[in-house]
Amino acid sequence: MSIRKHVNSYSGRMFSDRKWKIPFFVSLLVSITLCTVTVFGLYFSPYGRDQSQLDIMSFDDSEESDGYFIESDVRKSFESSEASEMEPPRLAYLISGTKGDSQRMIRTLQAVYHPRNQYILHMDLEAPPRERLNLTMSVKNDPTFSEVENVRVMAQSNLVTYKGPTMIACTLQAIAILLKESSNWDWFINLSASDYPLMTQDDLLYIFSNLSRNLNFIEHTQIYGWKLNQRAKPIIIDPGLYLSKKSDIAWTTQRRSLPTSFKLFTGSAWVILTRSFVEYCIWGWDNLPRTILMYYTNFVSSPEGYFHTVICNTEKFQHTAVSHDLHYIAWDTPPKQHPRSLTMKDFGKMVNSSAPFARKFHKDDPILDKIDKELLGRTNRFAPGAWCVGSSEGGADPCSLRGDDSVFRPGPGADRLRELMKKLLSDDVLSKQCS
Repeated sequence: MSIRKHVNSYSGRMFSDRKWKIPFFVSLLVSITLCTVTVFGLYFSPYGRDQSQLDIMSFDDSEESDGYFIESDVRKSFESSEASEMEPPRLAYLISGTKGDSQRMIRTLQAVYHPRNQYILHMDLEAPPRERLNLTMSVKNDPTFSEVENVRVMAQSNLVTYKGPTMIACTLQAIAILLKESSNWDWFINLSASDYPLMTQDDLLYIFSNLSRNLNFIEHTQIYGWKLNQRAKPIIIDPGLYLSKKSDIAWTTQRRSLPTSFKLFTGSAWVILTRSFVEYCIWGWDNLPRTILMYYTNFVSSPEGYFHTVICNTEKFQHTAVSHDLHYIAWDTPPKQHPRSLTMKDFGKMVNSSAPFARKFHKDDPILDKIDKELLGRTNRFAPGAWCVGSSEGGADPCSLRGDDSVFRPGPGADRLRELMKKLLSDDVLSKQCS
């Protein structure tokens, strides 16, 4: 009797307490109002975009997004004789190497160094710990690098397999670090220890100051016909994904069907990509970059296809792809698996190519000294630029004293690169993008 009375009393108090109704209906009304405003604002606001665009975290520059990816603007921005009103560009470099490459990496770094840029170095796990430590200490002990703080060595050394997906995985990790550490760069450039510049950073930055910030330089061609069966159907396994020692990729006996949701492209592994595009590859807000990355996990020579396939299957970016890697590379006839190492006899052809970079070079080959002297004007640590305002008397390093890094002193290299860009941005070349 007492239990029943207690329950009835509790029930009576619970249902007789109507104070919760007013705040409940008020909060419900507010929620409905907010949802209505959001829906109508999304569909009727002049700034409304589809859901994939709402997830973009980097397209916050309204000036850059206006008229995005219009080919006429690409040519107009370069042909205009007036200086761009935008801040001069900044470049982000990845320089990679393996066992025995530490000194070559430092030499390449010094040859492409500029205070405006960002640099990240990766020495793979095949290099002994002492060599990786020496590379880190060389960067740490350099007074310019310490002062500017724009050079870093990747703390994690990855095992990178030639022709395997571990190479593209390492590249994506470096891009992610660069995005995290600095928000002030416009293009990503990947180089190896066997690469070397053919012009100064002042030349490169000066010409890129007059280019659309939406251009991606990535040599590409679609895979079709018998090449699809030869390259797309085989399945490989990269031991670098699960072993701690480097070994060649393994071929399986199984074969797979060709993809139907995207087309396959291939090209050079050396690229100059916009920040907006590599952000898309990292964030992958519509999941296409991740889908393609998973596909290329078992694809031979994935660095020669991943970025190419992503950019040419994405409507927002496919019209920004310029099919040139801005490298001079010499091949044997018929071409072998690796390009030919460049020597003195290639100097004239390298210069006439107007490319800002070349590969590949043997360690300390005399051709590098010739490039330093005749193309870069390099006599000390760095290839000099307008930012080097110190005295050079008595062999002193003019770059030991820094000036305004937004001022450039272009030389003959800029003239060569300007002519190359006019060819690359012609109607004939641009009409063949991703085709």
